[in-house]
Amino acid sequence: MSGRTELLEQVAETLLAAESIAICAHVDPDGDAIGSTLGLAHLLRGCGVAVTPLLASGDRAPATYAFLPGADTLQAATTNVTCDLFVALDAPDPARLGDARDLALNARRLVVIDHHPDNKYYGILNLVDERAAATGELLWELLPYLGCAPESIAAMCLFTALMTDTGRFSYGNTTPAALRHAAEMIEAGANVVDLYRHVYENRSRGALALVARTIGRLTFANAGHVAYSWIDTNDFAETGALPEETENLIDEIRVVSGVDAVALLKVSHDSVRVSLRAKNGYDVGLVARTLGGGGHAAAAGFTRAGSLESVLGELLPLLPSVG
Repeated sequence: MSGRTELLEQVAETLLAAESIAICAHVDPDGDAIGSTLGLAHLLRGCGVAVTPLLASGDRAPATYAFLPGADTLQAATTNVTCDLFVALDAPDPARLGDARDLALNARRLVVIDHHPDNKYYGILNLVDERAAATGELLWELLPYLGCAPESIAAMCLFTALMTDTGRFSYGNTTPAALRHAAEMIEAGANVVDLYRHVYENRSRGALALVARTIGRLTFANAGHVAYSWIDTNDFAETGALPEETENLIDEIRVVSGVDAVALLKVSHDSVRVSLRAKNGYDVGLVARTLGGGGHAAAAGFTRAGSLESVLGELLPLLPSVG
C-alpha cells in the first residue's frame, strides 16, 4: 500500500467516523473553495454524516456560484456551530479560514485538504498535494475511499472547482490527471455547457462596467515587463458591481501580450489587496509570500496596509524588470 493510498484511507475513515462535521474553505471564496465545500458536503451527507458547510467570510455564496446545488445551505461561520470534526479546504493557513479560524483550531479533530505549496500542515491529517490542479480534484480522488459512487451533484460541484482553478483548463496546472478527472466528472453528470455558462457567461451590467474601468486604467511598468490596474471602493458604488464579481477580473489584463507578470490592486480605505498572475514561468507566489501573502507560482496574492502608491512601491521592485 502506498503512502498516498494510506493517507486517503485515513482521511476517509476519519470523515466517516465523525458524528458531526463542519466544512469551510478560505475567505472570499472562489470556485474551488465553494465547489469543494458543497461537493464534499454532498458526498458526506450521502454517507449519512451530519454536515454543516460554512463560509469563512460573509453570509451567502458569491452570486457567481449561487446556482450550485446546496449553495443555500452555506452558513456564516459566525453562527453558533459545534462539530466533532472540522475540515479545512483550500486554506493553506488557519488565518485564511477567517471567521471559522477559532472553530477549526478548537475542534477535537481537524483535517486539512489543500493544494497550495505553502500549506502549513496544521491538521491532525493533512491531504496536501501541490501537484493537484484544485482542491476539488483531491476530493474527487478521495471519493472511492468514502465508498461513494460518482454522481451528478458532486460531479457538478467538483468540476466547477477544477474548471475555475485551471482557468477553464488553460493554466499550467492543467495536467493530464486533471483532464482525466474532468472527463470522469463529465461522465458522472457534470454538464460542461451549463457550468461554463453560469460561471463565465452570466455577468451583470455592473460587472462589465467594472471591466471597462479596469482595462481603462491598464498601466505598464518595469520596462514593459509588468502590467497592472486597480479598482477602489468608489468603483463598486458607481458601477453597481458587487465585490465578489472581481474574482476573474485579473484575467481581463492577463491577456495582454509581452509581459511577464500582471497585478490587480483592490484599494480600500487603509489597505490594498493584490492579485498576481505570472506569465512565461515567473514565480509570483514567492513575491506574494515576501509581502505577507501566499499562493501558487502562477497565481498568488497578498493584502498590505497602505495606499495604492505605497503598495506599488513595495511590489514593483519584486516583479520582473529585465528580459
